[in-house]
Amino acid sequence: MKATDLSKPAGFARQIKAVLVSLLILGGLSAAQAAQDQGGLIAQGKYLAEIGDCVACHTPQGGRELSGGLPFETPFGIVYSTNITSDKETGIGYYSYRDFYRAMHEGISPNGNLYPAMPYTSYHLLTDADTRALYAYFMNTKPIRQENKASEISFPFNIRMGLKAWNMMNHEDSEFIANPAKSDSWNRGSYLVNVLGHCGECHTPRNTTFAMKPEAHFQGAVLDTFEASNITPQELNRQNWTHEDLKQLFTKGYSRKGTVFGGMYPVVYHSYSHLTEQDMRAVTSYLLDNEADIEELPLAFNGHDKDAPGYNIYMGYCAGCHGQDGEGRPNVAPALAGNATLDRSSVFNAVSLLLNGIVSQHYNSTTSFYAMPGYAEKFDDQQLTDLVNYMRITWTGQKADIRVTEVNDIRTNMKQALH
Repeated sequence: MKATDLSKPAGFARQIKAVLVSLLILGGLSAAQAAQDQGGLIAQGKYLAEIGDCVACHTPQGGRELSGGLPFETPFGIVYSTNITSDKETGIGYYSYRDFYRAMHEGISPNGNLYPAMPYTSYHLLTDADTRALYAYFMNTKPIRQENKASEISFPFNIRMGLKAWNMMNHEDSEFIANPAKSDSWNRGSYLVNVLGHCGECHTPRNTTFAMKPEAHFQGAVLDTFEASNITPQELNRQNWTHEDLKQLFTKGYSRKGTVFGGMYPVVYHSYSHLTEQDMRAVTSYLLDNEADIEELPLAFNGHDKDAPGYNIYMGYCAGCHGQDGEGRPNVAPALAGNATLDRSSVFNAVSLLLNGIVSQHYNSTTSFYAMPGYAEKFDDQQLTDLVNYMRITWTGQKADIRVTEVNDIRTNMKQALH
């Protein structure tokens, strides 16, 4: 009998058995490949969620990661971030992909319209592939049962139907469009900064309807007690930021140009410090609008003018930590020479830091900075003006032209923001 003779029962049985074994092997391989693909998708989603700064916004102080409840002050009241774990009752575990897509791109959840404190006005540019990766990740996070807090928004802004009108005026779901005149790396940086990083949500001023002004992209905006700085390429290049400076700032939280503080501290800690080397270069190339290496110029120190009214204030209250010549002290205080907070036309952040101080900041196992005390009760407006003007003319190219009225306005606005 020939081996291929199927006219006999034994031969037929052997052929069927061989086919079944082959199918089982192929099925096992397919299942393993599917599991591997799903694992890769989840890992990609985790990376994207880190760059999207989801942990920083959806984790309350001292609370569990992604469980929601962090308060956001708005001109209309407090909005609390929501539970975005995979819990099916209090989180988003019951979301279909379509539900997730609409929340990220359109600002509409299964429960209704979302306040634009959730930056769907930036996230809507996400590609479908990245949206699916994010969905895979969030559906596989640890489920945490924690009820969401109700927003404390004043009437009539607490009527969410009004957000439909806001979206009609200010939002349209669209796709990210690469600039054909720029490189792939620059466009990747644009995508990371403008879409996932949603940097414009803080660093772009808003119009009367509180939508971002596209004509003032990245020109800076005051948020409560701090000002999200002007991060246009023109300003960053004027201050001589280099690729390495920005990399150090985003990775470690500090650089030769100063440290991050306020809302940028958790962004660095939870988000940008996780960028791959390639993506980091893409981000800095986009922000600087320059892919070439940039020459690092000497930091400004113009010498002390002992007759200037702010000299004695600086020596008495600041030099102990920041150094006699503004050189700073490792793990104590940053340098003032060329400090980007001082080297700006706006003194909002400089005055804010002097009034309110800054909490201690920990970046890694070897690097931290001490807390800085606030001097709101110690210095009057004239003393603050003298000190800020002195630091500007000593360690930057700015002029000593800040007026007492400007400092008084900042102090008044600060009191309102804190209450």
